[in-house]
Amino acid sequence: MKTNRLLKIYILEDDRWYGAMLEHHLSLNPDYQVSKFENEHAFFKALNDIPDVVTLDYSLTEMDGGQVLKKVKQLSPQTEVIIISGQKDIATAVSLLKAGAFDYIVKDEDTNDRLWNALLHLMEIKNLRKEVESLKIELKKKYDFSKTIVGQSDALKRIFALIEKATQTNITVSLTGETGTGKEMVAKAIHYNSARQKFPFIAINVAAIPKELLESELFGHEKGAFTGASDKRIGKFEEANKGTIFLDEIGEMDPFLQAKLLRVLQEREITRVGGNSVVPIDIRIIVATHKNLLEEVKAKRFREDLYYRLLGLPIELPPLRDRENDILILAKHFINSFCNENKLPIKSFSSEALQRLRSYHFPGNVRELKSIVELAVVMSDGEIVEEKDINLNISGNSASLLMQETTLRDYELKIIQHFMEKYDNDVLVVAKKLDVGKSTIYRMIQNGDLKQK
Repeated sequence: MKTNRLLKIYILEDDRWYGAMLEHHLSLNPDYQVSKFENEHAFFKALNDIPDVVTLDYSLTEMDGGQVLKKVKQLSPQTEVIIISGQKDIATAVSLLKAGAFDYIVKDEDTNDRLWNALLHLMEIKNLRKEVESLKIELKKKYDFSKTIVGQSDALKRIFALIEKATQTNITVSLTGETGTGKEMVAKAIHYNSARQKFPFIAINVAAIPKELLESELFGHEKGAFTGASDKRIGKFEEANKGTIFLDEIGEMDPFLQAKLLRVLQEREITRVGGNSVVPIDIRIIVATHKNLLEEVKAKRFREDLYYRLLGLPIELPPLRDRENDILILAKHFINSFCNENKLPIKSFSSEALQRLRSYHFPGNVRELKSIVELAVVMSDGEIVEEKDINLNISGNSASLLMQETTLRDYELKIIQHFMEKYDNDVLVVAKKLDVGKSTIYRMIQNGDLKQK
């Protein structure tokens, strides 16, 4: 009969009376399945069933406790062993604990209580291990990139192939693509499907932290390194040791820190701000940017030597508008996920609503689509999401631009404004993309015709 008890315990005790007492005492806990053995032969024969824990009399007839412990660890390494002995010799206890015993308990009036507490502690550890293993499995499922990065387009299949290659080695990966294309999700997919998956994944957005604070954030600092540094602080590179650090918007890094990052990549060691000690690190680096770093190198805003160090395996994520029918696949995925998360009846799109999504340009890419779909679910009244529920930001959409009757000058301003927002107000990039003089754009900004958001 299959038992639902959580802890399988074997008692090996050649004193029949003492063994029966232990068996009775432990069987009082309904979570324990207890089996008693009086000789080594029967015990080792039953060890094939892999008990969770063995309570072991140190002084047996044929073998001593140390010999049995060694053989248990050979035959069933995951089985824990608690030695119960009449000896109070500390050297013997220390020797057995070093050999792998979970605990060493002396036979006296407190034996039952100590054994009870040791087993409770062991069960807590066992449950925590199960929980950790379960979380690892869930985490691996969560970042199974063939399931979490949704789509079937040829462009996405090429990305899957590159991710698969990236997971096989520790090569640096450089992710490029427009805002909202899922660069951090790809970085996580690479980390959690690589040999470093059991170690930390640390993400930091370089553009989100003031440059005067970024050095300490990345490399840490020693106590008293600067005003306000009241304690030593570990930086992100140390936090990520043996794992992966993801540096998003690397193109925004200050030139001074670019030089320091180059040294980290070359030497695989860091020095905390205000410190002299060198701290070795073993990390994988993944970087991301929406900028063209080679153009930044040509413009002298990004170090050429660092660029080639970071290039590694380049993966360019395609914009959503270039992913064929993935818009509709993603829209259905997002509507199902949002309804499930909010315990709502599953809704579907009308054909008109799908057509409205299909015809949109999605400057914000996958991130924008997700927001549009979630809002549409909230705005819809029935089980069908209608065209009227789809709220699109069409101010910068080229498809809707020509529907507005306005002057050529206004068209020009709208187009330049759209590209300024798309490329984070980078005048040089916009000027090159649109083939207009950069002085023209600067003049429009100065006159208030263009807004820098």
